[in-house]
Order: sequence, then structure tokens, then C-alpha cells
Amino acid sequence: MSTSRDEARQTAIRMLEQIGVILTEDEKARVEVADMGLGELFKSGLQLITYVNTARYCAKDLMLLPHQTCPEHKHPPLAPDNPGKMETFRCRSGLVRLYVEGEPSASPKGRPPEGSERYYTVFHEIELKPGEQYTIPPNTLHWFQAGENGAVISEFSSTSHDESDIFTDPRIRRVPD
Repeated sequence: MSTSRDEARQTAIRMLEQIGVILTEDEKARVEVADMGLGELFKSGLQLITYVNTARYCAKDLMLLPHQTCPEHKHPPLAPDNPGKMETFRCRSGLVRLYVEGEPSASPKGRPPEGSERYYTVFHEIELKPGEQYTIPPNTLHWFQAGENGAVISEFSSTSHDESDIFTDPRIRRVPD
């Protein structure tokens, strides 16, 4: 494991501890560092811990380092009776800018990572501060970016199938550590 990945994992654990979330040793070992195969973790990627993911629901915490961006993607339908993942993001600390399909915001504050701009197509900005939340419908393009102090987001969703996510950037490989 590279130092930067270990550093990102340890920072993510500290971010949770600072807001009163205590992880077991097993959970600390399961904190995923996802660089999306791009090799630019501190620009494009995120850290996450999945607490539960069953056939009915999922709960995770997502930790973003300062200005770190989770690239644009959607959760597609998986079967006739499964329209895709619906997820609610609740900001726990920091600031997160969420971009979804819809009328582009006049002056969005976030910016796609340098060199990847062509892979970002939705710019309807929703700013989430601690205590605020937003629900993303299934099969909706979205991406999100932390503010200058990073962010912790709790995600509550229907079953998660990360391997099925569709990213607009064809270079991305969403494979767990």
C-alpha cells in the first residue's frame, strides 16, 4: 500500500473520530480508499466505510479530503424490478457541493479536476452544510466535491452495487482496494 493511500485512510478515520463516529478495528481496516484507477487520489477519489449493504438497504460514510472530487456517475437500472440505487446524502461535517442533472447553476463554486473537465456534464449545484441532506433519484448523473476543509457525508441508500456504476470518464475503474 502506498503512503498516500495509507495517509488518506488514516485521515478519513480521524475525520470520523472528530465528529464522534467510533470505528471498530475491523471497520478501520475496511475503510476503502478509492482512487477510481486514475492515480490522482487527492483530486479524484474518496474514502468510504460501508456499515451495511443488504438486498434491501445500504449505509455508508463517505469522507472527502479538501477539494477531493468523486467523479460524475450514475446508478443504472439493474433489472426490471430494480430501477437503480437511490441515495440520500446527509452532510455531517465540512461542506459538500453536489452536482446533479437539471438547470446548470449560474455560478457553480466547484470545478472539475484539472485535466478531466470534458468528463463532467452536469452543473446543477446543491451545497450541503452539516445537517442538510439531498436525495438523488436512481439513474441520475451526479458528482460531488468537498470544500476547503473536506467533508463527511452519511449515505443512506437502496442496495449498493458500486461495480455497476456508470462513469462518464471511460478511464475510471471502480474496483475496491
